[in-house]
Amino acid sequence: MSAYIVGVLVPLLVTLLLRNSKNSKKRGLLVDVGGEPGYAIRNRRVTSPVQTAWEGISSLAELFERSCKLYRDKHLLGTRKLIAREIEVTEDGRSFEKLHLGDYEWLTYGKAFEVVCNFASGLAQLGHKREERVAIFADTREEWFIALQGCFRRNVTVVTIYASLGEEALCHSLNETEATTVICGHKELKKIIEISGQLDTVKRVICMDDEIPSNASYVEQSKSWKITSFADVEILGRQNPLDADLPLSADIAVIMYTSGSTGLPKGVMMTHANVLATGSAVMTIVPGLGSNDIYLAYLPMAHILELAAENVMAAVGTAIGYGSPLTLTDTSSKIKKGTKGDASMLLPTVMTAVPAILDRVRDGVLKKVNATGGLSKKLFHLAYDRSLSAVNGSWFGAWGLERFLWNFLVFRKVQAVLGGRIRFLLSGGAPLSSDTQRFINICLGAPIGQGYGLTETTAGATFSEFDDRSVGRVGAPLPCSFIKLIDWPEGGYLTSDSPKPRGEIVVGGPNVTLGYFKNEEKTKESYKVDERGMRWFYTGDIGQFHADGCLEIIDRKKDIVKLQHGEYVSLGKVEAVLQVSPYIDNIMLHADPFHSYCVALVVPSQHTVEDWASKQGIPFTDFADLCKKEETKKEVLASIQKEAKRARLQRFEIPAKIKLLSELWTPESGLVTAALKLKRDIIKKTFSEDLSNLYAS
Repeated sequence: MSAYIVGVLVPLLVTLLLRNSKNSKKRGLLVDVGGEPGYAIRNRRVTSPVQTAWEGISSLAELFERSCKLYRDKHLLGTRKLIAREIEVTEDGRSFEKLHLGDYEWLTYGKAFEVVCNFASGLAQLGHKREERVAIFADTREEWFIALQGCFRRNVTVVTIYASLGEEALCHSLNETEATTVICGHKELKKIIEISGQLDTVKRVICMDDEIPSNASYVEQSKSWKITSFADVEILGRQNPLDADLPLSADIAVIMYTSGSTGLPKGVMMTHANVLATGSAVMTIVPGLGSNDIYLAYLPMAHILELAAENVMAAVGTAIGYGSPLTLTDTSSKIKKGTKGDASMLLPTVMTAVPAILDRVRDGVLKKVNATGGLSKKLFHLAYDRSLSAVNGSWFGAWGLERFLWNFLVFRKVQAVLGGRIRFLLSGGAPLSSDTQRFINICLGAPIGQGYGLTETTAGATFSEFDDRSVGRVGAPLPCSFIKLIDWPEGGYLTSDSPKPRGEIVVGGPNVTLGYFKNEEKTKESYKVDERGMRWFYTGDIGQFHADGCLEIIDRKKDIVKLQHGEYVSLGKVEAVLQVSPYIDNIMLHADPFHSYCVALVVPSQHTVEDWASKQGIPFTDFADLCKKEETKKEVLASIQKEAKRARLQRFEIPAKIKLLSELWTPESGLVTAALKLKRDIIKKTFSEDLSNLYAS
């Protein structure tokens, strides 16, 4: 009996000790700062913001050269061999491109450095001068990284442009920065040719693919452009080598054009010092990051999250394998049946992701589990519930051998979706729902570091630590940043609020960028330098600090709408809650100040809704027809109300009416950004009649 009692009490005591130690761990500490009064926190590891982790290194060009010498014979850049492209036509007449992809082919650090040096020399031989700007307009790929590093070796500022950017924004970005050289892929070159008459300063175009469009010669003659293949530039540089012209830390490395959720995109000017500061800070957060890791790169490199991540990986000797969102897994839309997806082929250990992609992984797993049904479904949910209890700190949950068994019997299949070797996942770009964070954490068996940052802060602001299993928070300040909350009385958020100080989030440190290119008015509005010389960026986001110094994003100034009877609705907060519904692929909440309730535009999950309709015996000709049916609308609305109730939303926050839309919102459609954030103003304009009808009815 005594042995039995000991067997019960010991795990209980250990659990309590672990929980208390975790709860009491201070991750951020109060700090005295200058500037506007507020409540400021720093990372517990540092007393002042970190600027560089590498002694004597002051630019990204120097850092890359150091890595290539240190890890000369290790893999750096990997790209899958394209075996074949096929067009598949569905029964309803729609055609889809399918790719048959082979193994990864690798460049070592040493070979990559040679190619970068050759490209840098070739760029100069083409006539590009250091004071001129290069624009990179392409999907993420090996050549993107090589071009970036090649430009840095000549101290050329790179203008980054999303491959999905529309014509107006593309013209604006190229003309505003007066870019003289554009580096792009075959697909993007077609766009450039179509708008060639609207471009004022472009002289040279370098195509990453050997295939040049047939109408390119006409543009060369009429616009005096020189169109060259990427390979030819590299050969030209190899035959005519030039010495490097390395930048200083204060030189502008990148002018990054955000995809812009409102209006034309703004160019954010970031220096080599800015990117070094963020990279130096992130290294301290991911434990053991180094040459044994493999990183899967597939997010847009024109987004600061991916650009910073790849530079960090290269700095520590990690192998970078390239993929795409449409070829990521074995069941991705562009993968030919029977061909492995990027993750299955690469077997990465580290990945970055945006919440929209993690939501899709979660929905995909649940869809498969529910479709299988029977014992498999019951076993999955039992394993998940037992594991969730353990993650939440209950000693009655799955620990030790039981956890190992559930991983082996159930979750191993889920982990195989991303290769089965993921040990750390970084999520950023938008808020990650608590449900998705827990789900991915349990099923992948790896921690998710949820970060918070903006292009204006070079992606760096806060980051969840490896051992922080809490959800709904974005961690303590990175070692390169101070985070300050300032009062926003109009919204009712004050640093004196109890039990948690609340207010607008202001980020200070060496990672805060210089401002907006050719937009002094907007720069003065959002950036301030205090009496101690520290640069601060006013984010417009509302946060609150927890007792351990971790930040939680609770609102956004621009997303708050006051209803007819004075209630405030936070659109983004409500959307994040409702997005968890299995019936929803995307949703935009709309609140009109002249009405007392909200409405919503909903893009339903096609598979889930069609599966429901089949089980209910509801006839439909296609998905668009199904979305028009009243029964479908009622089912989706009921699911929304269920999630709203579970999250304890106020009645006025829950959409009273919805409109179902059958077409997906993609960056190509212009309704979401490349980071899959809603372009709220454009969606409202596109569906203005539908929104009006929802209120009119």
